[in-house]
Amino acid sequence: MQPEVVLEKLGFSPNEIKVYLTLNDHGSTKAGKIAKLAKIDRSNCYNSLKSLTERGLVSYVLIGRVKWFQATGPKRLLDYVKEQEGDIQSILPELQARHKAAKIEGQVRLFKGIKGVKSIFLDIARSGENNYVFGSEGQFSSRMPEFALQFERLKKENKIQTKLLLRRGREELDSTTSEYRYLPNVSESPAVTNIYGNKIAIIIWTNEPEGILIENAAAAKAYKSYFDVMWEVAKK
Repeated sequence: MQPEVVLEKLGFSPNEIKVYLTLNDHGSTKAGKIAKLAKIDRSNCYNSLKSLTERGLVSYVLIGRVKWFQATGPKRLLDYVKEQEGDIQSILPELQARHKAAKIEGQVRLFKGIKGVKSIFLDIARSGENNYVFGSEGQFSSRMPEFALQFERLKKENKIQTKLLLRRGREELDSTTSEYRYLPNVSESPAVTNIYGNKIAIIIWTNEPEGILIENAAAAKAYKSYFDVMWEVAKK
């Protein structure tokens, strides 16, 4: 993966990325030269240097009255990420309490794009509930192969098993935590239904995938009963 892509995922702005990588490439450098090398204007360069310095990713020394900037060691990025994780961990209990207090029974949420769909699968993996799936054509593994393997690891860690109803010839990558059965005479469909705990997640694998998450205990129980009937008539 390209450094620019990873840094963007960490929340760095385009100008911060240019400045940070320029300093890694050229070592100790004055702000004016950094702006030229990074091909950004001076004001944006100074703002980026200020924010990177505040994060501990850039330092400077004064030579005479001139600041010479340099990037701290790349491993500082790992420390930065751990600090961010620590900050999040510190507020999780309060956020969880607020989240539970604000929940509405029967709520329906819509998620768009690969990142939105990923958040649904992370919810499944962290729920601690077994997952019951029908309608899969193997889209999860073909569209998100790296994350599908991560999903498999998370399910193992949380002792989650999946029962999966497929058309013959289809499969997913999370095979060691899944049991397959096959239904005959089923038409191909972009919609995949997941039932876990008191939730139903419907993933629609169009060009830009979408996910619909329904949180309703009665609805999940009804869907699960229909799944059980299909599971009994499906072939191993």
